[in-house]
Amino acid sequence: MSLNDLSAQLRSALSRYELTESWPDEMGQGPLEPKVAIADRYLLEGPKSRSGEFRTLISVLVDFLRGFRTLHFVGPCVTVFGSARIQPGEKYYELTREMGAALTRLGFTVMTGGGPGIMEAANRGAKEAGGRSVGCNIELPFEQKPNPYVDRCVTMKHFFVRKTLLIKYSYAFVVMPGGAGTVDELSEALTLIQTGKIKNFPIILMGLEYWRELLAMLEKMAKVGTISPADLKLIYPTDSVQDAIEYIKQNSILAFQLKPAIRKPFPWLGERG
Repeated sequence: MSLNDLSAQLRSALSRYELTESWPDEMGQGPLEPKVAIADRYLLEGPKSRSGEFRTLISVLVDFLRGFRTLHFVGPCVTVFGSARIQPGEKYYELTREMGAALTRLGFTVMTGGGPGIMEAANRGAKEAGGRSVGCNIELPFEQKPNPYVDRCVTMKHFFVRKTLLIKYSYAFVVMPGGAGTVDELSEALTLIQTGKIKNFPIILMGLEYWRELLAMLEKMAKVGTISPADLKLIYPTDSVQDAIEYIKQNSILAFQLKPAIRKPFPWLGERG
């Protein structure tokens, strides 16, 4: 059985177990929100019936399978995190756009969450520089649409699947100004490196004025002893694109001996390079 056949069977199974427009009867509640708003909530709000747990399992499996198939040949990547609310022309948008172009010239595929704002700026910079630009989008009640600068995009139902994919294919992470989601993504990458779950890939924090209090909090943690002083060295703060690129070159390309990807997709599996 080919992966295309397996994917089709899983999609068929998922359609039979698809979350409905209202909460299941077992929760004792009436209609609330569209299904795109409750996929993660349904998973996280305690135990469900066996059939409910099974359809959630299928939903997660299909998310991962779709992501793996779409993104398998995109790397090596650098993932750029940041706010969806920053507009073109604003200084952090233009800084991110410049960074996206510089990462392309360094030979990386630029990966983002696929949405507007900082994500769009990074993808746009990569696209304008002639590079590969990909997005890993998320289904939300207000329908966050992929920005027009992604060459390839996959949309996830589950946030944790999306975060896994944004980490999985990248050899460095650039964190621009953002909100709670950006801080969550920064914490995820930092914790995975700190605990040895992934290698010591560079984390670049850009927007020093914006992140001043966060950096002070990290220093306080080190002083109190809730993190190691060595953990502070896992983040490289800078507002210079040139410095960031040189740091990534030394601590990613040279440190891990990265080479241009050799892509060998199998057309009979429906794969694209």
